[in-house]
Amino acid sequence: MAAKSAATTVDWTKIYTGLGLDKTTLQSLQSFRARHTTAINRNSALKSTVPQIDLSHYKSVLKDQQAVSLAEKTLREFKAVDYDVSKWNGVVEAFEGKAVAAAKETVSKISAEESSLQATLSNIQDARPFEDLTVDEVAKARPEITKAVETMVKKGKWSVPGYREKFGEFSLM
Repeated sequence: MAAKSAATTVDWTKIYTGLGLDKTTLQSLQSFRARHTTAINRNSALKSTVPQIDLSHYKSVLKDQQAVSLAEKTLREFKAVDYDVSKWNGVVEAFEGKAVAAAKETVSKISAEESSLQATLSNIQDARPFEDLTVDEVAKARPEITKAVETMVKKGKWSVPGYREKFGEFSLM
């Protein structure tokens, strides 16, 4: 069955340590794993036990002996029926395929975001102090600033809007 093979092939240590998940996600995964193990144990315990019904007790307690006889006959004639679950296996496998595809897509998105964040972190760590930057370096990093300054010069605006309100008037005259 696909579910058994999928459950046994999961590398839980890699999930716990390798994906960098937060505490709540790890706790949810651990509780899911515990519930799954408990369900498997209960299922195997139920499969190994066959309930025994003491019909003699019911014969002594119930007045309607015909109902007890009918129940005894029904239990004796009971045959377990095997159902063809192959059509459901296809549905489960399709769902499993979609879940695996979604998980792979999530992993690729997380990996892309992680590499982006690593690049941003390295840029922050390698950045020089603002005081050491030149105008050419700022213009190269942010070309929209150069365009805005050129537009202001063409329109004859020689002051930055909001500068005096924020920093005050520093004219010597």
